[in-house]
Amino acid sequence: MVAPAPVSAETYPMAYSSDSRANYFEGGLTLGTAHTDNVLGGVSDHPVSDVSYSIWPTLTFDMTRSRLHSLLSYSPGFTFYQHTSARNQADQNLSVNLQYRLSPHVTLTVVDSFHRSSSVLNQPEPLSSTPVSGTTDSLVQSVIPPIADQLNNSGKVEATYQFAANGMVGISGSALDLHYPNPSEVPGLYDSNSRGGAAFYSHRLSGKHYIGLTYQYQLLRAFPTGFRAETTTHSALAFYTAYLRPTLSLSLFAGPQYADTQTSLVPSSRIWSPGAGASLGWQGPRSVLAVSYSKTIASGGGLIGAVHEDSATISIRRQLTRMWSAGAEGNYLVSKVLNPIDSFSTGGHTISGSASIRRQLGDHLNCEIGYARLHQTYDNLPLISKAPDTNREWVSISYQFARPLGR
Repeated sequence: MVAPAPVSAETYPMAYSSDSRANYFEGGLTLGTAHTDNVLGGVSDHPVSDVSYSIWPTLTFDMTRSRLHSLLSYSPGFTFYQHTSARNQADQNLSVNLQYRLSPHVTLTVVDSFHRSSSVLNQPEPLSSTPVSGTTDSLVQSVIPPIADQLNNSGKVEATYQFAANGMVGISGSALDLHYPNPSEVPGLYDSNSRGGAAFYSHRLSGKHYIGLTYQYQLLRAFPTGFRAETTTHSALAFYTAYLRPTLSLSLFAGPQYADTQTSLVPSSRIWSPGAGASLGWQGPRSVLAVSYSKTIASGGGLIGAVHEDSATISIRRQLTRMWSAGAEGNYLVSKVLNPIDSFSTGGHTISGSASIRRQLGDHLNCEIGYARLHQTYDNLPLISKAPDTNREWVSISYQFARPLGR
């Protein structure tokens, strides 16, 4: 048995099924230039455009043994702006995925992703910057600063035990952290974090159909200037997953959520709210698709506290010919603060998307052209009130190589 998407520690894969491989070392270098029409956000009275130049070395190790599968990716980045040199940035991207089979029926999974960046739109793999997940854990940031220093870290540990031919239980712990080193770059946004734990039971009705129950606890914190907002949540969710094909799955979850919010400026609030979601993942030899929607209580991701969140995410890739490929991703998010406070943002919505086309120039060389757009509407938020839209066009050339690792 496998852990279905609603309770899995992993996101949907975005590699073609024909590219499946293990035990390899991969390296590369990406050189890119981009034009952005909003590099200062709310710091300026008018949108400021600039051209940037980026360099991204990348390293990936994938090793599979009889009981251990480990995947490590690291990519530092350096970006220089033609005119706005104060926005020059040195980024860090690190991800770890470990799966260790403690016994024939017990598996431990550890995943962690760390990003230090000045722009979510400027990444070595722009179409992979927003992973698609089928769980209730929100991986989407509510408010996206056009360009501002920020540190994001998300981690999860999960242990599963298959105690019968068609029965599995599991426990997990998760942590999400968002930190802005320079608050002056993000007026109206604040640090936040979340800690959580969950337990689930999954039953396989047949080779293709899974049903189950999960309980989740979360502690959601925001750190506005001068006080702290804290929300605890309890969720009891039922889920269903159908593996329609070996590379195609559909998942649903729904159930009640209870939230208790405490702040020092307004009376506390306690509410019941429905939680629900759906997701679909498909890996074909020439096409990949991942789609998810969730309605949950989540971390504010920069706002003054936990929020009611409606989030929809889609990511798609297609190999057009032997030399040409294309991809696109999009996200729509609506956030409403659970316990609003006057003069602070009570919520709003974010719409983002990007698309690109890639041409293979040789066995190791590729060229990519892409476009990204970001639109945000939030009340009482100086960061985006003056410039709610950001457009970015980029061109990049990348060199990649792969070598096998042992057996």
